[in-house]
Amino acid sequence: MTPRQVHPIERESYRRLRARADTSHLPPLTRAVAERIVHSSADLGYLDELVIAEESVLRSAADALAAGAPLVADVEMVAAGITARRALCRVREAKGDPATGLTRSAAAVRMALAEVGPGAVWVIGCAPTALEELLRLDARPALVIGLPVGFVGAAESKAALRASGLPAVSNISEKGGSAVAAAAANALLYPDLYDADLYDAAPNDAEEPSV
Repeated sequence: MTPRQVHPIERESYRRLRARADTSHLPPLTRAVAERIVHSSADLGYLDELVIAEESVLRSAADALAAGAPLVADVEMVAAGITARRALCRVREAKGDPATGLTRSAAAVRMALAEVGPGAVWVIGCAPTALEELLRLDARPALVIGLPVGFVGAAESKAALRASGLPAVSNISEKGGSAVAAAAANALLYPDLYDADLYDAAPNDAEEPSV
């Protein structure tokens, strides 16, 4: 894979991030995920509340993605933010069922799982009900990036994810969202992000930075 060209704005953003928070003690993939989330949100508070799977788990998920494992997003905004490859998202086709309390996002999880089966990487950045539904199913994921946002159900669904024992990336508060969830996925999809020296190389003129 050709090394990604880093835009000067992105390089300067990382320089400022690292000047304000020391992440050098983190293993490469853990650091890449944490820094990418902070970079996408300009919120250093994430460093105090992220709960990230062990480095070996992240490595297995990254290797699975590199080998073509399915990648599933809960909403189209998450899918659009994942820039290295296409993510499956079925929320447009899904239909909820108010009578049973099934939301459209939860229905989309059911549809997607029927297509991809076990071993997928799931990226949930919007709907707590999507994460709750995933936990009810026998998904057997390679990794769940569970970062839904909201005052109703978001923190609770992420707590349930951690309690499930599934390999996961989450945070402990209500905050989250499509941008940070996509950023965490991108950190696993771009191998050069694992290199701590990526942002110390000579500046170049490249495309605008992504999440």
